[in-house]
Amino acid sequence: MNLRQFIPIFDNSVASWALEARLLRWLTFLWLFVGLVVLFSASYPVADVRQDDGMYYFKRQIIWVLVSLILFNVIVNLPLRKILAVSHWFLFLFLLLIFVTLIPGVGKKAFDAARWIAIGPIPLQPSELIKPFLVLQSAKLFGHWERLTWEIRFSWLGVFCLVLLGILAQPNLSTTALCGITVWLIALAGGIPYKYLGGTAIGGFLLALLSITIKEYQRRRVMSFINPWADPTGDGYQLVQSLLAVGTGKTWGVGFGLSQQKLFYLPIQDTDFIFAIFAEEFGFVGSMLFLLLLAVFATLGLIVAMKAKSSIHRLVAIGITVVMIGQSLLHIGVATGAIPTTGLPLPMFSYGGNSMIASLVASGLLIRVARESSEAEVLPLPINTPETKRRKRI
Repeated sequence: MNLRQFIPIFDNSVASWALEARLLRWLTFLWLFVGLVVLFSASYPVADVRQDDGMYYFKRQIIWVLVSLILFNVIVNLPLRKILAVSHWFLFLFLLLIFVTLIPGVGKKAFDAARWIAIGPIPLQPSELIKPFLVLQSAKLFGHWERLTWEIRFSWLGVFCLVLLGILAQPNLSTTALCGITVWLIALAGGIPYKYLGGTAIGGFLLALLSITIKEYQRRRVMSFINPWADPTGDGYQLVQSLLAVGTGKTWGVGFGLSQQKLFYLPIQDTDFIFAIFAEEFGFVGSMLFLLLLAVFATLGLIVAMKAKSSIHRLVAIGITVVMIGQSLLHIGVATGAIPTTGLPLPMFSYGGNSMIASLVASGLLIRVARESSEAEVLPLPINTPETKRRKRI
């Protein structure tokens, strides 16, 4: 087995790629490397106590990274039309699994939300895995909107509504909001009339308001966000501890591995609040550098979208950029108290194989669009082949 065929960091064929594709590739690897470093520090105390092995979560994450990089490499080197041709099947599969999680006794609960399915020792979170395929199918729908009948339009819009309602029923309001905003922005970029967009935006807002009204724990999260210090040992505990971690980092941070909040003060510090540990250890400067990385990634994503040679390619690039950057900013907003506490992982930072797979698949799709949107992908024929010799004679 040739390792270079599967692990993209060893691939030497990237010299012919477009500049944006090469930059996005190395930016993805940098993002991944920093995420693994932070995860090692954030997860070590918890793993040491719970598993008697401080490296337990880190080693499992490395396995998921290797699996994800194989998928990443396949997607980067596979024509986008072939991926689009099968994307709807993956969408239906993960949609089915989302509703399977709602069956009592089947879905595994985390913080009163049934989001997981255990297939042997492997946990699956379909609401994470469905994101790249929701982007692909949305791009196909809104990229061909004018050529489709209303029957087809309503059918796919109904499927998208089922995805959102299924995730909301788990309940997972933050992922529902992210997916809904992503589909809405893809529709906006696809040129859908404002009257339709306005109606769906109002409907989405009312649906979120209804969910907060019905679900008591969501309502408590909103109230604790408004004033977390009113109940610092109860509903406001997570946010208070996260703010303490971010504030403790000051300018330069306390140093790698020296976080105090990860010592069982800040809950779920290796997943939903991992940015707080990063900010504590690397400070304001490290946080700004990470935000700069996100800004460069977003800029490259928009450049790829503008250079795309088809509407579907453009919408895929926009959708992937929204998912990756939007989810990152929502996670950071939660950790810093800018938005109510939610359960969104930080792409390529948070512990979890499903998030890692979804993140690297999404990044691979964006790089694939960048490759297909540039003339740099048109490679010259080899010099000494029978075909070139025949052309020379002609």
